[in-house]
Amino acid sequence: MNATELLANTLSPDANVRQDATQKMEAAAQDRYPEYMSMLSSVLSDENSALHVRNAAALALKNALTAREAARQTDLGNKWLSLTNDVKSKIKQDALITLGSSNAKAGTFASQVVSAIAAVELPAGHWPDLIEILLGFVNNQANANLRIATLQTIGFICEAIKPEILSLRSNEILTAVIHGARKEEPSPEVQLAAIHALYNSLEFVRENFDRDGERNYIMQVVCEATQNASVAVQVGAFECLVRIMSLYYDKMALYMEQALFGLTVVGMKHQDERVALQAIEFWSTVCEEEVELAIEAQEAQEYGDVPESESKFFAKIALPEIVPVLLHLLTQQEEEAEEDEWNVSMAAATCLALLAGAVQDTIVPAVIPFIEANIKAENWHQREAAIMTFGSILEGPDPNVLTPLVNQALPLLIDMMSDTNLHVKDTTAWTLGRICDLLITCIKPDIHLHPLISALVAGLQDSPRIVTNCCWALMNLADQYAVYYDDDGDVPQNGHLSPYYEGVVQALLRVTESAGNEANYRTAAYEAITSYLTQATPDAITVVQSTAVTILQRMEHLLSIQNQILGVDDRNNWNELQSNLCAVVICVIRKLNEGIQPLADRIMTLIIQLIQSAGKTSTVLEDAFLVVGALASALEANFSPYIQAFLTYLYPALKAHEDTQLCTVAVGIIGDISRALGEQSAQYAGPFMTVLLENLQSDILNRNVKISILSCFGDIALAIGPAFEPYFETTMGVLRQAGAVEPNPLDYDLVDYVGQLREGILEAYTGIVTGLKKSEKANLLVPHSPNMLELVHRCLSDEERSDSLVRLAYGLIGDLAECFSNGQLKQLFLSNWLASELRSRNRMPDETKKTMRWAREMVKIATQ
Repeated sequence: MNATELLANTLSPDANVRQDATQKMEAAAQDRYPEYMSMLSSVLSDENSALHVRNAAALALKNALTAREAARQTDLGNKWLSLTNDVKSKIKQDALITLGSSNAKAGTFASQVVSAIAAVELPAGHWPDLIEILLGFVNNQANANLRIATLQTIGFICEAIKPEILSLRSNEILTAVIHGARKEEPSPEVQLAAIHALYNSLEFVRENFDRDGERNYIMQVVCEATQNASVAVQVGAFECLVRIMSLYYDKMALYMEQALFGLTVVGMKHQDERVALQAIEFWSTVCEEEVELAIEAQEAQEYGDVPESESKFFAKIALPEIVPVLLHLLTQQEEEAEEDEWNVSMAAATCLALLAGAVQDTIVPAVIPFIEANIKAENWHQREAAIMTFGSILEGPDPNVLTPLVNQALPLLIDMMSDTNLHVKDTTAWTLGRICDLLITCIKPDIHLHPLISALVAGLQDSPRIVTNCCWALMNLADQYAVYYDDDGDVPQNGHLSPYYEGVVQALLRVTESAGNEANYRTAAYEAITSYLTQATPDAITVVQSTAVTILQRMEHLLSIQNQILGVDDRNNWNELQSNLCAVVICVIRKLNEGIQPLADRIMTLIIQLIQSAGKTSTVLEDAFLVVGALASALEANFSPYIQAFLTYLYPALKAHEDTQLCTVAVGIIGDISRALGEQSAQYAGPFMTVLLENLQSDILNRNVKISILSCFGDIALAIGPAFEPYFETTMGVLRQAGAVEPNPLDYDLVDYVGQLREGILEAYTGIVTGLKKSEKANLLVPHSPNMLELVHRCLSDEERSDSLVRLAYGLIGDLAECFSNGQLKQLFLSNWLASELRSRNRMPDETKKTMRWAREMVKIATQ
């Protein structure tokens, strides 16, 4: 069978033919890789092959070169680089030739192959003449298809490769791309490909944007493209403006004044929704940038610093121009719009909310006349737009400015929960949810609570979207009332919501009886139940207890019918329900704490059955394990009767190295059990340490799980104290080795990972030191103290350090000083760097400052 036939068969409607062809392809890729790749490139470049077959060849080539997982990507890259130069040259040549195919789609397929090869070769310093070749193609005026496909290739390369690798060629790339995007370019297809390539190259042309002349020309070309006859080019140009605003905000003042204000306001009114959406997105981006700059300015002011960048207040200046357009767009709702369908009225609402955050109080007088004029309008579009406007401005302005408006609007909004129009009710429920979340003080218990809860509970019998928003509003009401009325730190014996608890929770439980979950309403109801149970005051605790029994009965019922489940949808529904039920059980356990004891046997029996029935469904297993962790924390020593039965299921989860999330949860359970049982957990420490140390050796296990394991060593050591001695030297060796990992400043992922790794190591050291410090085994720490403090020094010297890492570092200094208060480590504590760090005037949260002062006090005692 020849290559063309084989590729065609991988697309066959006959499953057997398709499977056979796919297996032959996989075998060829594995056993005869050079011939396989060469064969695919020959089919790709063959103008006589059917287009769908050429597409299949391109896709197979791309899949042989790229992967989402970093480890697999490295393997594929190495495999390609190990090919002989002749084979690689032949494949590259085929792909480059195909860029100029008479069939434009074939050129697009080839552009993906060329960029996939480039993504492997350019970072490795290979294919140095590629950019030169592509620039030559772009300037080939005779072949429009070649120019389009080449510009697509450049765009894909810019998207796939880190900016620093291409920055040396940024001038040439930019010249080629801008040349294709100019208004003088006769082909709109070339212009579109050039605009898309420009979008992808914007990040690495930073130096060009620093130069006035080049920046002016780029902005001129993009602004002119927003007026192009082709709508697709207009959309692409506005997309570029959005990206430029987010990358180069501080250089935009001149262009905003001269062109962008006008272009984007007109763009928002464009009759083609695709253009209008991007123009709205432009202003959303402006607002996001200015909110961020306001936060930075506030922080700088608190610490007496000057912010790195300052806001130009574009949103405030443009407010009179853009608000009327946004308000008009809010009235353009679609009658049958799907919830996840993005349209201009949704985009306008999002933009308005961001605008409120950016301009704060100034938004209020700009929109109030619109709200007052339309909230009682006959036309539902206007009523809904007025309520949406009100809901959108509730975050940003000073609560003192909003409070009188909310007080005035609340009775009307509560009444509008019985509006005749579904969209109006939906937005009203959402707005009431926002008020409950952001302005809880406006909801007076004696005036508003009864009508508000009655309206929201009545809404629970409405359409799914309204039910979801009513659940969200009820949840916010419980959560925010608890925060507001519990500010003094004392837990009140009775709450304002207590009289409604029985009715609200019962109504929510009725919602959760539904077989479906459209618009996520059943899940929202379970989340609301969880909030009510979590925030219950003592006078409503009977509701918590009775709900617990109801939930356990539902779990029992679900377990009894699991053998009747046939389809994938039913199984997914079953899994989702079990996850919801587990979340409620966890919440009840945390609420009742040791009071859960009477139900503990029943819970553990159910959870063991759930684990057995879940099989390989890791999400259900994770939730079941989290229930066990919560139960261990609540029962403490009384959890011991259940451990033996549970360990049977814990160890396989710890060995499921390919399942990152499950393994992380399982490691956390070891910490929960150790903390719960304290010294009694020493009998399990040996097997726990063995499996954890084995996991650290695994090549498959995700590196973030290994960080959790290091923290877990600290939990075990803290729990069993001196009994940790048999594992002490091995653990300290592992921690010392892990602490030696240094970040590469150019690899952001590695910088982030090393920060988290060091937090895990310091947590482990803290647990070990605290576990040993008041015991006869404390002297085991002496030879390891220089290494621990050396790591602390490196952590505190790191400019990228997080607050939590700094707090852990100070805490460990304090713990070591407290442990050796008689001067055993006096010389270490007298180090210049340590004295300097403990007098640090760097800005830090209060909690960190408190830890630093405590550490300074401990060191003072330890060095007397």
